Amino acid sequence: MTSAPSRRLACTVCLRPQSACICHWVTPVAHAVEVLILQHPLEVDNPKGTARLLHLSLPGSRLVTGEVFDDLPVLLADPPGSAKLNLLLYPETPQNQPPGMTPRQLAPGDLDDPARLRLVVLDGTWRKSLKMLHANPLLQQLPRLALQDVGASHYLIRKAHRPDQLSTLEATCAALAQLHGNAGRLQPLLAAFDGFVAQQMDFRTLRGTSSPRMPNF
Repeated sequence: MTSAPSRRLACTVCLRPQSACICHWVTPVAHAVEVLILQHPLEVDNPKGTARLLHLSLPGSRLVTGEVFDDLPVLLADPPGSAKLNLLLYPETPQNQPPGMTPRQLAPGDLDDPARLRLVVLDGTWRKSLKMLHANPLLQQLPRLALQDVGASHYLIRKAHRPDQLSTLEATCAALAQLHGNAGRLQPLLAAFDGFVAQQMDFRTLRGTSSPRMPNF
């Protein structure tokens, strides 16, 4: 009788197989804006995913997995003694907005104090993130934050239809730089991200595969 193959030992921090641990790429950066990452379940075990690295590098972040978030009112609630403005990192375009729902518009001064902001990030392909948006009406009502002057993505391990389609990590860093008015503080994490991408490309070369890459954000 043959025994079933044992699972590879996983790192208890990044949750990846120890042979593919990414903890050495974790680069903590200071940020005043709170970050809530809502991750699609199909992204959890995706070796090309960036949400876990992002979460481990942002001390003021929270990572929650799901597609329908029944506890979203709690996740978006104000902490004791503080009032937070929730912003959804998502383009404000008609094709990305379910019928009958209009996001609240930002008022002058809303973005002046980064410490009052909570950035909500959807981690998944465009198709998955749009499905999450449709499934959670409360997300549809949040004011949107659209990225400005985004350069080409360095996310070479997933296929994108346009050069400016970013990974979850890149998009969040761009949003934080925009909200803080300081792109320099995110550069160490973006440099670590480049190392993570190079590591994943090396793994793919060793496996002799060239699987198609899908847009992550």
